[in-house]
Amino acid sequence: MRLSTICVTASFPFLLTALPVVSSAEIFIYQEKDGTTWFTDHKALSDDFQFIRTYGRPTATKSCTGVTRDILNNRAKPHMNWVQHYAQLYELDHRLVKSVIEVESCFDAYAVSRVGARGLMQLMPATAKELGVSEPFNARQNIRGGTSYLRKMMNRFDGDVKLALAAYNAGPGAVEKYKGIPPYKETQSYVKRILKKFRAYSPDSKISYLSN
Repeated sequence: MRLSTICVTASFPFLLTALPVVSSAEIFIYQEKDGTTWFTDHKALSDDFQFIRTYGRPTATKSCTGVTRDILNNRAKPHMNWVQHYAQLYELDHRLVKSVIEVESCFDAYAVSRVGARGLMQLMPATAKELGVSEPFNARQNIRGGTSYLRKMMNRFDGDVKLALAAYNAGPGAVEKYKGIPPYKETQSYVKRILKKFRAYSPDSKISYLSN
């Protein structure tokens, strides 16, 4: 993200049309007592600044805050046809793809991670470009790209779902370096969370990778 903190005296409407060029992540807007407006990616400034509002896309973490099962189901509903379509196209279980999206973004098509991953399946800009995803916030494109990438990881790791998920999160190089799930707490938790959701959707599955 290029923005850190900028000070402006121009009017809000003009700046709000320009800000998407500056950053795709969430921006916090404050105002000093003399009327000077500050745009920053810092959540809080000193007591001398009055908080005005936020602008921009929510972080992936914020997208999942306070999300109930009902909210999640309502968010997922408009996208499930594409989840099923691309899961079938890339020979994946649609319930696995759904579980990945739940963990990645809680089905918020506009989520952005702290490192810049975007959309439902949280594609990094370079990965999205490689996958031919020109609009990562377009749900259909994002699902296609993310599902195809997951299939690539499945092929790369001989169908081992745990390793494919670890590679989706930490990169295939890290999985190959450690010859298994990397010793990163985030990645280890990520794999467990997705498989837990997948088990809940697939209680009768006999597939070996669902074992503990």
